[in-house]
Amino acid sequence: MKNLNGKKILITSGGTLEKWDRVRGHTNLSKGTMGCFLAEEALSAGAEVIYLHGFFAKLPENAHLMTTIMFEGIEDLGNKIKSIVQQETIDFIIMAAAGSDWIIDKVYDQSGNLMEEKGKMPSDEPPIIHFKKAPKILGQIKEWTPKSTLIGFKLEATDDFDYLISRAKLRMESSNAQYMVANSSNSLYGANEPHFIVASSGEVIRVEGKEGTAQKLMEILGENKE
Repeated sequence: MKNLNGKKILITSGGTLEKWDRVRGHTNLSKGTMGCFLAEEALSAGAEVIYLHGFFAKLPENAHLMTTIMFEGIEDLGNKIKSIVQQETIDFIIMAAAGSDWIIDKVYDQSGNLMEEKGKMPSDEPPIIHFKKAPKILGQIKEWTPKSTLIGFKLEATDDFDYLISRAKLRMESSNAQYMVANSSNSLYGANEPHFIVASSGEVIRVEGKEGTAQKLMEILGENKE
């Protein structure tokens, strides 16, 4: 049943890549599996899909039927989301990408000299890298597009599901999101870990696995599309 006909969904997927120079950088273990499931389910439900994916993320099987845009670091991702939502009406934004918590501030050599060459760091001695806190993109989205329905993801390294859900509720409130999908870091190593879809109404739905979560979330969005 194509219950999202005429709706436009922006999905972010995969990990951010924070470059140290032109050949090195740091990322995370996100492969974009959940994003692929979400995109395919949205497409099957009749939605127009805009798929923002990390440098190393998987692409959906039917990516040719979607608008695909690659991003690198967390700041690049934020800039691209802001540009899109300010140019066109987006009904749903699903932030499944795993954003970096830290970005590069300054890089020094072992003698404490600032390294400003951006091509390639010397490989004969390790650099000293200073990080700074990355911007929280999720918390800015509703300022850019107040009428869009926002769905975030909250990952915690815990097996305590009550704690996980409580953290998801806090993130949902601080970002003014309508839904938050909570999952433990175990889901980085397998596709069948439990996920919890937490609604701003207080309802919590447990779903087993990434594909099942994508299906259930699209079902919920289809039921509440107005």
